[in-house]
Amino acid sequence: MKGSDGTSPSTTDAPIAVVGLSCRLPGAPDPATFRQLLRDGADAITEAPEGRWGAGADTGTDTDSGTDTDTGTGTVATRRGGFLDRDRIDHFDAAFFGISPREAAAMDPQQRLTLELTWEALEDAGIIPDRLRDSRTGVYIGVIADDYATLIRRGGPAAIDRHSFTGLHRGIIANRVSHHLGLRGPSLTLDAGQASSLAAIHLACESIRRGETSIAIAGGVHLNLAPESDVTAARFGALSPDGVTYAFDARANGFVRGEGGGVVVLKPLADALADGDPVYCVIRGSALNNDGGGDHLATPHQAAQEDLLRRAYQQAGVDPADVQYVELHGTGTKVGDPVEAAALGTVLGAARPTGAPLRVGSAKTNVGHLEGAAGVVGFIKTALGLKHGELFPSLNFRTPNPDIPLDQLNLRVQTTSEPWTADPDTPDTRKPLTAGVSSFGVGGTNCHVVLSGAPEPAVAPDAVESAPEGVSGRIPWVVSGRSEAALPAQAGWLASYAEERPELSAEDIGLSLATTRSAFEHRAVVLADDRGGLVGGVAALAEGRDAAGVVRGVVAGADGRAVLVFPGQGSQWVGMAAG
Repeated sequence: MKGSDGTSPSTTDAPIAVVGLSCRLPGAPDPATFRQLLRDGADAITEAPEGRWGAGADTGTDTDSGTDTDTGTGTVATRRGGFLDRDRIDHFDAAFFGISPREAAAMDPQQRLTLELTWEALEDAGIIPDRLRDSRTGVYIGVIADDYATLIRRGGPAAIDRHSFTGLHRGIIANRVSHHLGLRGPSLTLDAGQASSLAAIHLACESIRRGETSIAIAGGVHLNLAPESDVTAARFGALSPDGVTYAFDARANGFVRGEGGGVVVLKPLADALADGDPVYCVIRGSALNNDGGGDHLATPHQAAQEDLLRRAYQQAGVDPADVQYVELHGTGTKVGDPVEAAALGTVLGAARPTGAPLRVGSAKTNVGHLEGAAGVVGFIKTALGLKHGELFPSLNFRTPNPDIPLDQLNLRVQTTSEPWTADPDTPDTRKPLTAGVSSFGVGGTNCHVVLSGAPEPAVAPDAVESAPEGVSGRIPWVVSGRSEAALPAQAGWLASYAEERPELSAEDIGLSLATTRSAFEHRAVVLADDRGGLVGGVAALAEGRDAAGVVRGVVAGADGRAVLVFPGQGSQWVGMAAG
């Protein structure tokens, strides 16, 4: 039941549904390819692209000490990392978002990436963005980097223009989304160190539970554009000199930097089920705290992490013994990994039966450490695992860190891809799939989120009866784009999508296209009697070929003015539209 302002009443322990998600990660431009990368046990760590950080030049690194010795030429400590394709940073469809080319050039690419990820996540959720206008939808984005500002300011005052103030301001990253979509809910860019994006999800859930927002957009972005940020991490001693993340392994020597981002769309579970939304997983609860004074500012504190875990599972109403998997912070550092393992073993491992260890793993071994966006990467990995019933392997694990007694802690690093039923070691079909996700900031901010599998959807009566045998009906697939070039591009995407998913019915695809996608000015409809004809029609549209059943057009009167109105209430009169 919703309140009079469209928000749900406050319920402090109400479960939250993840109804949509998107990601742009090294080697994985979308959730489907990210899932495949995880299933394959692959990593996307490469040499830096040409032109990034002065790649191809001397790094100025003392290989014996692993520290940077000369950064005057803009070179860096290591060339290895998880990188997005260069085009995905440099290219942006400014017109799609109603932004001028000059303003787009002044915008931090993290702003641009967040706009794209948000749109994709809403489409994944089946939410037409325009329908959120004036709603109390909240936006919570975790970001800690401002490399683009560093690059711009190198050019001195001449490089700064009228768009630089908003273009380089980190707080605008979330605000830009709210402005573009016309959202009235909270809009926050959050910097809690490396815990930022998971803390953003935690705060988004709290806002929903308080009735402050009805839908929340949450996640994080991180781009590594300036060599100074890489040198800073290297001189701190956090980076792996050989460019490999060895989470929980004896070879652990630091993390590898990654970049990209992810966004999730959240709704109260009750609302999602009532609306018939597909649900990836359910957020049962979460907790946020700080180390509050360990040995050093950047040294993790075991007691604080244990307190975090206990409060998260208490708030979620989940018995720690029922947790089957935890997505680790897992940076592969000599100090951080043993502390994280000890806390998990004390709270979760000890609660489980002997011989049925808690499975753990880290996405940082696949795509690198996305720092401010690291938490949402682990969250999306776990959400995909819960939705598809899969446990994904954590890479680069061979021999346990001698300071991590896995057997004693009742933990096991997940090193293979396998089905995730209820409990891999003690199968019980009555148990829901249950997992945790951790993310810790260098200054001591800790966050843990408790997830479970989506409930079985209610069996709904068939809305449409099957056609009688021998009778066929034409099925429409509608496609639209903001520009003439966008229309065939969308058609090409649709053709590939349909070909890769033969299990989807033509009717379901047509219904989704007609009811869950924005309708832009340049439009086309493909009509055919069967799936093969529809796929062939959109392929022809993508290639610019004429084909039977394909109709193209541009919306007339796109300025929004009404031409004729037929209210059907008998109030018309001759000449009423003459003015």
